[in-house]
Amino acid sequence: MKRFIHLIFCAALLFMGLSAVFPTLSNADDFEDGFAAYQQGDYELASRLFLKAAEQDHAKAMYNLGIMFSSGSGMQRDFSKAAMWFRKAADQGSVGAQYNLAMMYANGIGVKQDHAQAAQLYLPIAEQGLAEAQNNLAAMYENGLGVTQNLETALSWYRKAAEQGLPIAQYNLGIMYAHGMGIDQDFNQAVHWYRKAAEQDNVMAQNNLGSMYNNGKGVEQDYSIAAYWYRRAAEQGFAGAQLNLGRLYENGLGLAQDYAQASQWYTKAAEQGLPKAQHDLAIMYAEGLGVPQNYSHAVLWYLTAAEQGYALSQYNLGLMFDSGLGVKQDRTRAAQWYLKAAKQGVPEAQYNIAAMYESGQDITQDYIQAYMWFSLSAERGIKQAVKSRDRLKSRMTQSEIQKASKLAEDWQPSHSQ
Repeated sequence: MKRFIHLIFCAALLFMGLSAVFPTLSNADDFEDGFAAYQQGDYELASRLFLKAAEQDHAKAMYNLGIMFSSGSGMQRDFSKAAMWFRKAADQGSVGAQYNLAMMYANGIGVKQDHAQAAQLYLPIAEQGLAEAQNNLAAMYENGLGVTQNLETALSWYRKAAEQGLPIAQYNLGIMYAHGMGIDQDFNQAVHWYRKAAEQDNVMAQNNLGSMYNNGKGVEQDYSIAAYWYRRAAEQGFAGAQLNLGRLYENGLGLAQDYAQASQWYTKAAEQGLPKAQHDLAIMYAEGLGVPQNYSHAVLWYLTAAEQGYALSQYNLGLMFDSGLGVKQDRTRAAQWYLKAAKQGVPEAQYNIAAMYESGQDITQDYIQAYMWFSLSAERGIKQAVKSRDRLKSRMTQSEIQKASKLAEDWQPSHSQ
């Protein structure tokens, strides 16, 4: 059975909306008239009236001007001006303006990116109980952005936001429990918080809750329930869940085995750029599972994933070029893709590139490289590699063997998907 993916934390950073709270100041008429104009879709009039009130230090008018500049309502979108008005409103204590300005500093929107400034702005409004600020401040502590990394502090802020019912914070708290970040690993608690977020339609939580049921972590293993949660997220367009649902269909887990359904879900995820789905879809085309066998389509999807660095697709693409399936046979290009996959630790690719270095066909002969890759492949369970390395050894000097052995000893895999 193929491995299922688990998605990691993603912070929610959203603009707060237009303020409709009417003040009792002398400039309230301009503000109220501006808000009425905005509701009627007369953005030009609304902006003039908000500006008139803002010039008299009306905080909510300043805030609303920030919203209008950030959204481009009735004026050219200008994030720099939006930040200016949010800053003026924030200086007068507007929570929404402080939050939006913090978001802009965190993401470098309209201002130079400054995580420390963002954290300073999030802190007071998080302490006032704004759940979104609590979540984003937690994310900064989790990742050490603008503050010293502190997983315990991150956990505390996620919990505050989660207990207020914020779905993204509930999801993030679930991640912390699932991975033992800032607290002892506890799959039961992870499931608890994933479920709360999933029931509010957070797609990442739905996907992860599906994975908990799929793997029997924190709950009794149940592929049918896993399929239910994967489907909830997949139907909302979440690529990871589409991949996972496809794998359940392919393997007949919790659902009747259905290669056509598997291929359809893989296609949806692949078209969103998910390399694992592109790889799985390529296999379906190569083997004719749920789709007509088409080696050219298989090559296309292998290539798409391989170019994103997905090691298994790089290896399979090497096989396609090596054998001439779906593409003109080209063993030089096969070697290039084998080498990329070998560098990421795929043992079969390590064996194949070693054999090509040994033979010197379509690649410069190099016994040292061949010996190194045979050794690495052997360490990863390819039995034939041991025999091939021993055979090659008889043709090498002691100095060459020592050099190749040292290369194998020092080798580290490159980053893999």
